[in-house]
Amino acid sequence: MVRKYKVLFLIMFIVLLMSLQFVDARVKPKKTLIGKVITIDAGHGGRDSGTTYGNLYEKDLNLEISKVLKKVLEEKGATVYMIRNDDSDLSSRWDSAKKRGDLYRRILKIQENKSDLYLSIHINYHYHSSVSGAEVLYHPINPNNLVLAESIMEEFKNDLNTDREVIKTNLYLYSNTRVAGVLIECGFISNPNERYLLQRESYQEKLANSITKGVENYFKKIEQ
Repeated sequence: MVRKYKVLFLIMFIVLLMSLQFVDARVKPKKTLIGKVITIDAGHGGRDSGTTYGNLYEKDLNLEISKVLKKVLEEKGATVYMIRNDDSDLSSRWDSAKKRGDLYRRILKIQENKSDLYLSIHINYHYHSSVSGAEVLYHPINPNNLVLAESIMEEFKNDLNTDREVIKTNLYLYSNTRVAGVLIECGFISNPNERYLLQRESYQEKLANSITKGVENYFKKIEQ
């Protein structure tokens, strides 16, 4: 009788152990980005507020979203660097053109980090408040930029129901950075609904998850 209970106890213990391992496997994200180096460029900062709505500044939203994105990417195993971690820009007091100096140093940091790719986070504005939707911009200086842009845009369409499309840009930072990367406009500060959502951590996490899935799909495509 005692032996019977011992066997039963052992079986229950094994089943419990396997259940715990299964739950643990479900909770932990798969480390799909191990070995990948990603630099996040939270747009604007310091003297440069970016676009604004009342007392709401783009530079602050960019940094909040970037910090959430960093966490999600790191959970997937990526090594992540931030261009800025606070309300600052990268210009020097010796720069005659402050904005150009700031952007030039961002490019240098992306290169110094030996990045596999960079993600530049921004918020959009339109004089028509009805315009909305996240979108991705790229420059063809690197042929993989379009692949990355389309991969992220596909996830935005699936997760955020945006009907916007990938756009080509000639802005200074993107046309002078040979490392693969894109400009991500996370939504419109001018749109009442998106302005509300962009300030919510839950929506910032939703954005970060969509971007991360796009990055995962990008690496799958270029490695194939």
